[in-house]
Order: sequence, then structure tokens, then C-alpha cells
Amino acid sequence: MTNFTHFNQQGRAKMVDISNKQETVRLAKAHSSIFVNKEIYEQIINLELHKGDVLAVAQVAGVMAAKQTSSIIPMCHLIAINGVNIEFNWEEKNESQFQLHITVEVKTKGNTGVEMEALTVASVTALTVYDMCKAVDKGMIIGETSLLEKSGGVNGDFKRQ
Repeated sequence: MTNFTHFNQQGRAKMVDISNKQETVRLAKAHSSIFVNKEIYEQIINLELHKGDVLAVAQVAGVMAAKQTSSIIPMCHLIAINGVNIEFNWEEKNESQFQLHITVEVKTKGNTGVEMEALTVASVTALTVYDMCKAVDKGMIIGETSLLEKSGGVNGDFKRQ
């Protein structure tokens, strides 16, 4: 069990000690998406949903999620988030289905990375869109969520091909 960083000598979960890691600027980008029908798409872009501006609420929820990641992922460290950016882009899949792409960037200067924060932001942002629109259609599908890239730290950079 000693080959796994999140397990102690007894094979029990532990939080990794990062006190000896060098403080560097760390960045992570993640992506998620949600598929919606034409009615929801039009209500979102025309700000016609009775719950309000869906993308504005989802964006705030995403930023809040970045700051709460360590509260919901057991072995994540509480870190100072220096920046969160969330961008939305629509793609028409066919005349009755639209995909909202959610691209997230999270940045910190510290001794551990922000990959989990970026993935959490992408997920919570998509979930918030679902929550805001479920009264119109519960058939929405949240798409794959993945890390796009990360930089900084001992393990080096990563970029999804």
C-alpha cells in the first residue's frame, strides 16, 4: 500500500503532507457540458426562464464550488484560490438539441494543484444549469467532464490531446 500517496503504512486513508512542496503558480483547465432541448436553449439565451439568468447563476455557483472543493472531496487540501474563470459556448447538435460547453480555468499560487477545484467547478456549473432548467425538461444530459490541462508543480504539465 505504500506506493499510493493517499494511504498510510496501515493501508488507511490519509491526507498527503504537502509542507515540503515548493510554492508555484498552478493552473488547471477543465470542461463539462450539458445537452438541452431547443425550448431550454431559447429560454436561456433570451433570459426567459422564470428562475432567472441561468448562466449567471451557474457561473456564481461554479465560483462558490471552487472555494468549497476541500469540503466535499475528503483528501483535498484547503487552498487559496487566486482566480476562477468560466466560459460558456453553445453548439447546435441538430435542430432540436443544443450542447452548452462549459470551460473552466482555476489558478492559485501554492504548494498543491487545482485540478480537483477545476473539475468541481465544471461539474457544479453543469449541475446548476440542470437545476435551473429541470422544470422545463428533466431529460437534459450532463456530458463528459474532464481535465483539459494543468501546469505547475513537481509532476509537470499535462495537456489533453
